[in-house]
Amino acid sequence: MVEIAVQRGQRGALAETAALEYLHAQGLRAVMRNYRCRMGEIDLIMLDGMTLVFVEVRSRSHHRFGSPAESVNHRKQKKLLVTAQHFLLTHKQYAHTVQRFDIMSVTTKAEQPPHIEWIRNAFSTSN
Repeated sequence: MVEIAVQRGQRGALAETAALEYLHAQGLRAVMRNYRCRMGEIDLIMLDGMTLVFVEVRSRSHHRFGSPAESVNHRKQKKLLVTAQHFLLTHKQYAHTVQRFDIMSVTTKAEQPPHIEWIRNAFSTSN
């Protein structure tokens, strides 16, 4: 069981790095990686022009149980929203920016480069 958790953690870290590199290539700038507070965690916080983007990175090695993006359910969305609010309260320089929530879906298979799907504005603050 520990070996599976380590592999999953390593896969998650590799997926975050792949997503970060992909977003950089698309012109986004990193603000913070792995923002944590007691309410939750946001994998990546980026700037897309003047828009602050909160990015949830999800990875899987297969689609047997659905795509990685499908695992971002309503409960996870609410957790991300509350964590983003905390970030904005503690980082006042971003309080007046336009914000959006994106999902990076990363599918990894052995000996192949990751397949990345970027879902912009995946959900809104009214959820």
